[in-house]
Amino acid sequence: MIVLALACIILVSGLSYAYLSRPRGFERNLIGVICVEGTITSTEATTRITASINRAIQNSSVKAVVLSIDSPGGYAHLVEQVYLDALVLRERKPVVASVVTALSGGYYIAVAADYIYAHPTSMVGNVGVIGVAPDNLLPSEKNLETGPYKAQGFSKLLFPFNLSHALDSFAGAVEESRGDRLGLTPVELRRGMIYMGSEAVNAGLVDEIGSLQRAAERAAEEAGLVTYTVADIPLKAVTVGQTSTLSNETGVPWREMTLATLNSLNPPPAIYYIYLPPEAYAVEEGTVVSTIVSDTSAPPVTGPGQTVVDLSHGNKVSPWILNLLSAELAMRGVYTAFPSTWDELESALKTASCLIVAAPTRAYTKDEFHAIEDFVNKGRILLMFFDPALEFVESTALLGPANSLANRYGLTFGKGYLYNEGEYYGLYRNIYVRGFANNTITRDLDTIVLFTTTYLHSTDSDAAWTTSDTYASVAERRDSYVPISVITKGNGTVAAFGDITFLMEPWAYVEDNYDLVMNIVYTISEVEVPIVEEEEPKHNVTEPDLPVGTVKVYKETVDKDVHELRWTRTGENETRVERPDQVTVYRYDGDGNLLGWESDGMVVAYDSPLSDMPFPLVDGKGWAYKVGYNLTQEGYEYRGTLQGRGLVLGFEDVVAGAGEKYFCAKVKLEERDDIVGHDGNMTVVSSENLWVSSEAGLVKSESFVEYYFDGQLGFEEERSLILLYMEKGKG
Repeated sequence: MIVLALACIILVSGLSYAYLSRPRGFERNLIGVICVEGTITSTEATTRITASINRAIQNSSVKAVVLSIDSPGGYAHLVEQVYLDALVLRERKPVVASVVTALSGGYYIAVAADYIYAHPTSMVGNVGVIGVAPDNLLPSEKNLETGPYKAQGFSKLLFPFNLSHALDSFAGAVEESRGDRLGLTPVELRRGMIYMGSEAVNAGLVDEIGSLQRAAERAAEEAGLVTYTVADIPLKAVTVGQTSTLSNETGVPWREMTLATLNSLNPPPAIYYIYLPPEAYAVEEGTVVSTIVSDTSAPPVTGPGQTVVDLSHGNKVSPWILNLLSAELAMRGVYTAFPSTWDELESALKTASCLIVAAPTRAYTKDEFHAIEDFVNKGRILLMFFDPALEFVESTALLGPANSLANRYGLTFGKGYLYNEGEYYGLYRNIYVRGFANNTITRDLDTIVLFTTTYLHSTDSDAAWTTSDTYASVAERRDSYVPISVITKGNGTVAAFGDITFLMEPWAYVEDNYDLVMNIVYTISEVEVPIVEEEEPKHNVTEPDLPVGTVKVYKETVDKDVHELRWTRTGENETRVERPDQVTVYRYDGDGNLLGWESDGMVVAYDSPLSDMPFPLVDGKGWAYKVGYNLTQEGYEYRGTLQGRGLVLGFEDVVAGAGEKYFCAKVKLEERDDIVGHDGNMTVVSSENLWVSSEAGLVKSESFVEYYFDGQLGFEEERSLILLYMEKGKG
């Protein structure tokens, strides 16, 4: 009996152990939990979550599923993959969503559920699409493509409509899933608003405030279960019970994700169902390279005056942006100049019929305004362009610089941008304008489209009007707004425009936009100015001719350390600089533009060749440059941006170390070099005076350099160079 009793105890214990230790997949009544966390930016991670959905479908023990969502969304095609698989799951079993955060694509997935719970402070909604169009294709004779859209994949004109179709798919899914529970109109839904949990209940985006446990209870109720077990359905392992989550696999928390990061993972064209904070949209420095040099070689004006485009106030425009306008003016004998210093601009106004001020980032002074006022009073034209798009403003300046000039003419550019949710071109902020005054600039226009435009506060100078159902983003008020103003001042004309994009191809060919551009062209070309004979510069420094084999030896002083520096032209496209502790090799293209350099394990490659000084150097000549680059050191790669500006201050005789006298142009050069590192950022700011001659190139330099680490000043240096002697090569 004792043996029999002992055997029974052992048997019961064994059965209990087997029951308690068996795989949870053998449960008969399971409520499965699938977690969707982080940005949805990885095909592998997306495949794992859809595999979990598939396991939930196939496992007969899983009677219902809870989608636990804490995600801002991600790439459109990946979000749609998860959403469509979740719809199939809902056809087979009850699905309930428990929302921590469900924004954009995260909410898209949530609406696949029968019922949605949220926390009181959950962030929900943000129904919408972000699209990033590719840059213009720079064709190559070596890399060939078979069609005009093969490389880019999208038409810039049609891209807004592509996004609208994606938005319709997203919003349509919400409307179909929520049905009569949805308390938002189609227009309100598409605004991309974010709602807190309790607000989302009132809006009908979610059903109830509740926890994950309450969502599991609801799922059990819909499955008709009285007893059940809640179990995580793993995203990696097959065994039920192992917990995992959907990760963006970028190493960047989703709340710190930026559009630049996404674009690096998935180069444009790209479409996202994602929410990003406003600061995430900052344009990545160095992605666009431009070198703008003032052109003093304009032919003498013999007819209509030239058009002068101000670049002296940090203006966010370039000849590329104004190419169409400049081309049309050139066909009518009007030359377009782009001076980058105020002295150069003021001199050019003598023979100008029009001054264009577009997207300035530095304010105009009282004296500068008086010079412009005098110009306008003589019967000339001032055109002011502002654009609220990120490409044309700086967050630290915004409207201030533009209004520093506009206000003096009684005009004020408004804050934010205009939009219309009833009628628009592709996107809500591409607005139609159909009301026009009869003046030389807006005459004979029926309809134009402005692309992310601001407005001018209404005055008696109104020249174009939007429809009364247009909104201003900052004012959040519906009204008829004025994006174009034209006024008469003295004998001249002042016109202000809230948009720049309409001037550029292909947007210039939408509706009557080209007619507006041509009205501007005709208005400028009809102005006659007196012919002014330009004085030849008294002095100039031409580009030095230093053949291969030329050696220059300098005395270099860094703080108190004095040593020799040896500069050698080692080839047609290469120079070598030797210091006691460092050797640097510089490489150039066939035009003498710097391609990059290499120094003791560091390699720098510029995105685009960096131009030399704009020879010949004449008094008052200025230039600016900005270029991105990649730096490689010890196997690590860094991203940098170099930008600077130069100005010729005059001419001086400089005596070199060997007693030889050189006639030099004195150049003021200011540079900023930003490097993004793995452990922090470094910025190098330098202010330098250079003395450059036609015979020897650089003869002397004096500079002050500051080194910043993560915004904090680390240390400073004073540097100087003086030429000791030079031996010219024989070529």
